[in-house]
Amino acid sequence: MELRDIEIFLTLAEELHFGRTAERLHVTQARVSQAIAKQERRIGAALFERTSRQVVLTPLGARLREDLQAGYERIRGGMETAMETARGVRGSLRLGIFGPNAHDLAPVTKLFRQRYPSCDLSFHEVGISDPFGPLRTGQVDVQTCWLPVREPDLAVGPVIFEGPMSLMVSDDHPLAGRRQVRLEDLSDCVLPAIPEPAPHYWVEAVEPFRTPSGRPIPRGPQVTTFQEVIGFVLTSGLAAVVHADGPRYYQRPGIVYLPIEDAPPGRWALIWRTAAETELVRAYVRAAEEARGKLRHQGLEPAAETRRRRSRPESLT
Repeated sequence: MELRDIEIFLTLAEELHFGRTAERLHVTQARVSQAIAKQERRIGAALFERTSRQVVLTPLGARLREDLQAGYERIRGGMETAMETARGVRGSLRLGIFGPNAHDLAPVTKLFRQRYPSCDLSFHEVGISDPFGPLRTGQVDVQTCWLPVREPDLAVGPVIFEGPMSLMVSDDHPLAGRRQVRLEDLSDCVLPAIPEPAPHYWVEAVEPFRTPSGRPIPRGPQVTTFQEVIGFVLTSGLAAVVHADGPRYYQRPGIVYLPIEDAPPGRWALIWRTAAETELVRAYVRAAEEARGKLRHQGLEPAAETRRRRSRPESLT
């Protein structure tokens, strides 16, 4: 089996969609179909079950994926290391992160370190009140950020993961006894104010200013860090809309997380300053793209997987 055919098989096994596989590998959908058909003829059995609604691995296909994955990653890793060594990729990469993003990015960072052991990688926390400042001043080279990012001088890379949004309240808040809330309920809350230079559109993506029906959502004290948000929630009745890393990493006595059932998932990506793009930045972005499968094992959901689950009939979820 040729390396490219192995790559097509493993990508389809992850995406479970012929169109997305073709788009991700920059080939035609016919090329994907031909490669899978050739593999199935050679093996003598089906690797995927196809219907008009979904594509799933057969038991034989699942076993083949397990057998091929580790070897493929070693081959790709060896080739990438050799090419980067030949190109002389060295130096320092400063990675900007929000809160606990370093935990979420561990598979990416480990892969990057394995491939570029001579490169120095450091972490720098980015504040929510100035999300793009460290990039523009050169304090960091590439960073995580929730979407959308609509800055003309910044490049937006791959969506690394996405997850459900929750409302964080104290355990004596009027909504604390609910199992879940809706966006319309936010008009009965006071949300934190994130000051400039954080752009209005960027703040609104997480902390909306109006409910879907147009009711205003009150604002409380200004905050610049997540720890400040927690302090106000615990002591002043403030509520806060948070990403999936809130309940995952910030379980605290007196804090309750309520799923927001009609909120779109929060999406995170890598961003960098277009004019300052380096080979090291591109190398870290490639590592992020290739480590998507490992993120799933941490309890994170890459974007394609979440879209796939949402598109299935209710009875299949």
